[in-house]
Amino acid sequence: MIVEPEEGKTLNFIEQIIEEEIAAGKNGGKVHTRFPPEPNGYLHIGHATSICLNFGLAAKYNGACNLRFDDTNPSKEDVEFTDAIQEDIKWLGFQWDGPVRYASDYFQQLYDWAEQMILEGKAYVDDQTAEEISAGRKTITEPGVNSPYRDRSVEENLDLFRRMKNGEFPEGSRVLRAKIDMAAANMLMRDPIMYRIIYCSHHRTGDRWCIYPMYDFTHGQSDYLEGITHSICTLEFEIHRPLYNWFLDQLTTTEYRPRQIEFARRNLNYTVMSKRRLLELVQKKYVSGWDDPRMPTICGLRRRGYTPESIRMFAEKVGVARREIVVDMALLEYCVREHLNKTAPRVMAVLDPVKVVIDNYPEGETEYMEIENNPEDVNAGVRKVAFARELFIERDDFMEDAPKKFFRLTPGQEVRLKGAYIIKCTGVDKDAGGNITLIHCTYDPESRSGSGTEASNRKVKGTLHWVAATDAIEAEVRLYDRLFKDEDPAGHKEVDFKEFINEDSLRVLKGCKLESSMRRAKPGDRFQFQRLGYFCVDPDSTDGQLVINRTVSLKDTWQKMNK
Repeated sequence: MIVEPEEGKTLNFIEQIIEEEIAAGKNGGKVHTRFPPEPNGYLHIGHATSICLNFGLAAKYNGACNLRFDDTNPSKEDVEFTDAIQEDIKWLGFQWDGPVRYASDYFQQLYDWAEQMILEGKAYVDDQTAEEISAGRKTITEPGVNSPYRDRSVEENLDLFRRMKNGEFPEGSRVLRAKIDMAAANMLMRDPIMYRIIYCSHHRTGDRWCIYPMYDFTHGQSDYLEGITHSICTLEFEIHRPLYNWFLDQLTTTEYRPRQIEFARRNLNYTVMSKRRLLELVQKKYVSGWDDPRMPTICGLRRRGYTPESIRMFAEKVGVARREIVVDMALLEYCVREHLNKTAPRVMAVLDPVKVVIDNYPEGETEYMEIENNPEDVNAGVRKVAFARELFIERDDFMEDAPKKFFRLTPGQEVRLKGAYIIKCTGVDKDAGGNITLIHCTYDPESRSGSGTEASNRKVKGTLHWVAATDAIEAEVRLYDRLFKDEDPAGHKEVDFKEFINEDSLRVLKGCKLESSMRRAKPGDRFQFQRLGYFCVDPDSTDGQLVINRTVSLKDTWQKMNK
């Protein structure tokens, strides 16, 4: 089925290819994609955009999308990663077609195909070391040199390959190579390795196998076995496409044929997305783990408070292209602000509290102000917030000697307390070091706001958030910022990327004061702390101690840059 593009939107180049093939009747007009991660680490924001692309295309064309783990290297794989990847995909809002699939499901078929290629004289066992094989390939400006074992007989190759499978040879001592062309311009076509010996227990097949297929031999054949029509990869796999097609030519006989299509990777500034570098950050304790809220991993973004909707919005805005691009982190932050602005309940919290006493407010009295939960959501309703004689405001919302355009609290100046009264500062108490310990104010009893609005009989320029001292709960608040100070921390050849780590990427604030409605908050709940930003309850929270992560500030740099 061909889908008309939304009004104002054009088809990307992958959609154009798909629609041309549907119109031509290729593969019966079906669209069947797949997401094929290696279970050797956690997914990051780059994987998230690929997930959105593959599952999104399948949904758009009434097709299907498989989840298949490329589990061909047991020395680096773990069930921890397969479980985490499945959780991430579901959290993003997608469901794969049928059961979870694994390349290891096809190990026997791949082995049988390898024997078939040996019998047809298209593969041979090579006894050279990895260094000798690499040297024999030469360079792109000179043809490779045939292996001294390239012309072994079919019988000898078959015997050696079966003995490799039976565990008769040391690890690394022999490989199976495809016999293609040692003079090919594409270096990957110079007799690529199909199988190598690895003595390592596999997380699914145990010790049944001690030889494992290489990615290039596995991937296209797995696509073929699963009925994949469009194998969508990032641009670095473009050079692999001739080999993808060559293996299919040798082993497939039906009219159905998967097609590999490459798109450009979307890099994000102020971060790294190499699994190796992310693993280094975890192992060397630069971060607390894969789900550290400063990490670009999906689980890290989830813990920080990002929503599935915001990540899907980000993937949509970034789009699909043939040219590699660097995406500004501000766009990702814009997307989460856009979604949370519509969905996050408003809460009052004071992160750096200083106490205020309203001297003319009755002692021992508490009244409850009705404050709207979310002005962007007409169904969000209101909540009752306690107001009393003593309360907390932000320390930087008061200045004893303020400049002319300081519209917050200062001696003799009035401000409104959000959803409550207008107050005026009359003086301060200080400790022996000259630090302000208490701010004295008076209030205007006739200035109370009504039902969450600021509709009293008079107005002032400044409005402050606050928390009643009698009703406040304490929390630890973690202020997260970008992990790196440099836009491209991995792009400096002479400098280790870790040299650009931002020492201020995490600040922990103790003794923060939150309104009492936060007693009901659970890990994962998201809020807007008014005037401060968007925050999320961290899993480290306990019954006696809330731990809150800042997701993102209220400041939106991306929208300003792109007006």
